[in-house]
Amino acid sequence: MLYRKMPKNGDELSILGFGCMRLTSKEDGSIDEERATKQVRYAIDHGVNYIDTAWPYHMGASEPFLGRALADGYREKVKIATKLPSWLIESREDMDKFLNAQLEKLNTDHIDYYLVHALVGDLWDNIEKLGVADFLDKANADGRIVNAGFSFHGAGEDFNRRVDAYKWDFCQIQYNFLDETNQAGTAGMEYAASKGLGVIIMEPLRGGNLTKTVPQAVKEIWDEAPTKRFPVEWALRWVWNHPEVTVVLSGMNEEIHIEENLRIADEAYPNSLTGEEMQLVKRVESKYRELMKVGCTACQYCMPCPAGVNIPLCFEHYNNLSLVDNPEEERFMYAARLGGAVALGEPEFASLCIQCGQCIEKCPQHIEIPTVLESVVKEMEGPDLEQRVSMAREMFKQV
Repeated sequence: MLYRKMPKNGDELSILGFGCMRLTSKEDGSIDEERATKQVRYAIDHGVNYIDTAWPYHMGASEPFLGRALADGYREKVKIATKLPSWLIESREDMDKFLNAQLEKLNTDHIDYYLVHALVGDLWDNIEKLGVADFLDKANADGRIVNAGFSFHGAGEDFNRRVDAYKWDFCQIQYNFLDETNQAGTAGMEYAASKGLGVIIMEPLRGGNLTKTVPQAVKEIWDEAPTKRFPVEWALRWVWNHPEVTVVLSGMNEEIHIEENLRIADEAYPNSLTGEEMQLVKRVESKYRELMKVGCTACQYCMPCPAGVNIPLCFEHYNNLSLVDNPEEERFMYAARLGGAVALGEPEFASLCIQCGQCIEKCPQHIEIPTVLESVVKEMEGPDLEQRVSMAREMFKQV
């Protein structure tokens, strides 16, 4: 495992951090606690020392899970990062209430890296007026938090203002080779680093979209490289190639993924990709932009939908439609997974959307979700949807 220093405090942090937003789950959606605990501890045993969670992850179950997973001496081996749910704050007292509840959930007396969560739109202005600076100062002084930071999903033009608004120790931004000019982007990353902030990266694989289903046209470009690497290695090494980056978070929930990420994190030095390799990544980026329909990262912030639409899953299959060789098979899987055939449940189709618009306000990617869902209906559903659902139920033996 390679390590990089936090600029302001000198902490040696593993370049690979364990993200707890997409923990391995059971069929009913609850965390598979036994397996996830083994995964977290395995990563720690192999050098990972930065673990990231938040109040809303897994519908509130992520923090209590992590508190239990870090028993038996594991808490002392890591730095915990969690986040103040800024959108739920209505008073100065709320800030202490949430932090104290998080300390209890995590079974710890301090948070090593505490972030003000998802600063987008007017959220910072609102909580600034409520006294968030005073809260952070006092929580740091009394030892409940050690380092203060913020996570950002807003427009690029707002990022520098957030950096300059408080004496932050670090920030967390979305960054990957498709997001150089999206949200904070490269310019924001460099500005934060120039101010002495550590930079934590989320969504390095765009919610897995850069690795789960790799279209043939993209594979052909990767195959041109003299040094052969899997797409996940290209994506992670591209981020780690930037010396401004301190930690890259990965939502690891498969043992094979953990092994692979650990291997890459042993070798990913800054400025280690050649100019030719960087140009290859640029060509892959261009090809993806030609193929992808919607920039969803499956972060789940839009969920739950009041009408019952599984928005991230709808978008996953919609994107896959243009990335796979067999679009009819993708339409079948859309019917199976969203029609309740694979796992018993109510339908979650895009056509259930009632155009309420609540999801638009919550989306970090600023996607016009109801509009895109209309396109999903047109491309993925059609008159034979119920027939595909029936076939899927028969195949999966669920009636």
